[in-house]
Amino acid sequence: MQVKSDGMLVVLAGQPNCGKSSIFNMLTGARQTVANFPGVTVEKKCGRMKINNLEIEIVDLPGSYSMTSYTQEERITRDFLLTENPDLIVAVADASNLHRSLFFIFQLMEMNKPMALCLNMMDVAIRRGIIIDTDKLSAELGIPVIATVASKGVGKEDVKTLLTTLGLEDASQTKHRRIDYGPTLENTLERLRNKLSEYESIRNFCSLRWLSLKIMENDPQALRIIIEHAGTGNQGESLSSFIEKTRSDYGSQVPKSPEKTIAAARYSEADKIAEKAIIQKPSSNTTLTDKIDSVLLSPTWAPAFLIMVLFVLYESVMVFGTMLADQAFPYFQLLQTFTAGLLPQSHDLIREGLLTSMIVNGLMGGIVAILYYTPLFLVLFAMLAILEDTGYMARIAFIMDRILRSFGLHGQSTLPLLLGGAVIGGCAVPATMATRAIKDEKAKLITILIMPLMNCMAKTPFYILIVGMFFAAYQGLILLAISVVGFIVALVVAKILNRYMVSGETTPFIMELPAYHMPTIKGVMTRTIERTWLFVRKIVVIVAPIMVAVWFFITFPGIGLHKELSYDNQVILQHSKLVESVGAENPFAKYLSASSIESLIRFNDRHREAKRSASSDNQLRVTQEEFKSQNPELFLIANKGIDLDGAKDKNAAAVAIALQKFEKSIKKISRERKKEIIETSWAGRFGQFLEPVSQLAGFGWRMNIAIISSFAAKESLVGTLGAIFSSQGVDDKGLSASMAEQSGWTVWHALAILVFIAMFPPCLATLVMIRHETGSNRWTAFAGIYPIILGFILAV
Repeated sequence: MQVKSDGMLVVLAGQPNCGKSSIFNMLTGARQTVANFPGVTVEKKCGRMKINNLEIEIVDLPGSYSMTSYTQEERITRDFLLTENPDLIVAVADASNLHRSLFFIFQLMEMNKPMALCLNMMDVAIRRGIIIDTDKLSAELGIPVIATVASKGVGKEDVKTLLTTLGLEDASQTKHRRIDYGPTLENTLERLRNKLSEYESIRNFCSLRWLSLKIMENDPQALRIIIEHAGTGNQGESLSSFIEKTRSDYGSQVPKSPEKTIAAARYSEADKIAEKAIIQKPSSNTTLTDKIDSVLLSPTWAPAFLIMVLFVLYESVMVFGTMLADQAFPYFQLLQTFTAGLLPQSHDLIREGLLTSMIVNGLMGGIVAILYYTPLFLVLFAMLAILEDTGYMARIAFIMDRILRSFGLHGQSTLPLLLGGAVIGGCAVPATMATRAIKDEKAKLITILIMPLMNCMAKTPFYILIVGMFFAAYQGLILLAISVVGFIVALVVAKILNRYMVSGETTPFIMELPAYHMPTIKGVMTRTIERTWLFVRKIVVIVAPIMVAVWFFITFPGIGLHKELSYDNQVILQHSKLVESVGAENPFAKYLSASSIESLIRFNDRHREAKRSASSDNQLRVTQEEFKSQNPELFLIANKGIDLDGAKDKNAAAVAIALQKFEKSIKKISRERKKEIIETSWAGRFGQFLEPVSQLAGFGWRMNIAIISSFAAKESLVGTLGAIFSSQGVDDKGLSASMAEQSGWTVWHALAILVFIAMFPPCLATLVMIRHETGSNRWTAFAGIYPIILGFILAV
């Protein structure tokens, strides 16, 4: 084998559910990267390992049942093997189902490339009573065969030894088993091979026997290869005519189609090899998996068990995930605080510098809001990984396919819909990414287009706010109804899209139901962390510039110098009242001067935050001592005049009380200023421009601004409403009371806004992902516009 100068390229190829990813993880460990194949959205995994001085790059190709291009995954696998010319193909096969695996292995062997077989999941085969003679199998196939249990790391050293050994061999000496397709077809293949050998470009590109077989199988991609390498001139026309005549001649001799002849020969060859290599067969054809499926897939128990699994999934994410999110959120906020500490400190009581406002409030505020949901997705991805490893995820797709198919969807639409929030709150970004596993291109597009109607978890704070104002006694029921109604509407929209708008042929639902397995902690954790990190990385990259843009449009053009001076005068008046209320005779009054008040307030804020973060009495004591050592007098004010020994200083306490009132008035002035900035901003003006139309559904301009801001991220709904409505605090209770007082809403207003937001289009991050997955500006625009129209009609 002529190893590439920069190392050795090894590809893993195999059918779905054969443990290929486990082999990849076993070999590469943490040295992995995930990207998309060029020009398509199917992911490829790349990893590196080093054995002695040999650098080996390993690529995990998509699972494929055939080398005929029925699906995008099969096209990618075949094109990669043809164009990248790997140094070694490691075929991965399920040892417990050798006969079926051999059909795909034969097609790989026909490409005449250096190859080895990794017979994985040997533990499953042994449990079923199957014993395979790997030496005999190797001799029959003409390639090295290694037995592994990748989920447990068994066989890793054997694979490494195999890679180094094959790295020294000559590829020209590759001698795979050759299937005999019968005299008539073999003569036809020889005629094609001789003709194709006249074209140097084709001869150097691929195995001529493999290409001849693909021509006889009437594979449309084989014709593409011929056009690309033989040209479209007279030579290309001559070759095309020759191929047409050859197929016609064969058809006149044999009534059976060449595709069926080829498939029958492969299955017959698989029977012969399996008969020789399998030295012990199971005593019974009924496996444990069959027994479990007889219950879990029965018409009676399948729906009940599926509902139970989804309920456990809901409880795990919403209860345990929310608990983790609440515990982790203060640490995410520290990221925002840390960033603020790196920026220049403002010496103004009611305004920040533009740079600080943009980075801390605009950029970091949006990112931190989205990071809050990371623990929930960590739990969700872990639960999904468990379902995948046990084999039940494939059963969910199987159960749901009959229901979803009638709406133009696909059994494999189940996972994206779950991630998007069909049952519980979800996120359309990872859900849209998950649609790339759907084989049916038409069903994939429809699944993507209905994703905006799923129950986005980022809308939950808004739902809770409105439901708490008007439907507090029925909160759980209303929240459940939002999910159910959204899913029903999505199915209706899918039906309409399938019938009238999305064209294309549907492909049959073919999915192997893998054997049940006990999930491993390492496997679950690896996939959970990998998917969560991919989600965080993509969402942060997409959201960051969007949040800056939103900040810009709700900040500018500003309120003008005259208004700013008016707010400054209010601050000066409140400061004068503060100094007057304390009195010049108070020894702590020196800290209330115009030059010192900002330092006092910052010290007070830091002390308050540190006390809140202390998790024990001992830690609180250490914190208090640290602040006292920094400035004993400022500490007394911040601690309400109480010293560490319990002694109380009345003067410090008086300043603390007066300062508290002053801070409250300053915050009120700051909120009023921000409210006016939003009202006069470009976003605010646009909200007022829309008010004559939005009033039909009961929305005023304030709600319009909140809706506009939520295009960036739905988390900003409550935050924007807080900035606009709240005059007594930003907590939920104060905001609810302020909205109820200022908006004049009724129950019908509340229902209208709930329905509208439930239908509201995805955030810009999701629209970017939809554009990435569909590759179409037209469908991306449609996905962003139709939910607005639909939601508005329902709200009216």
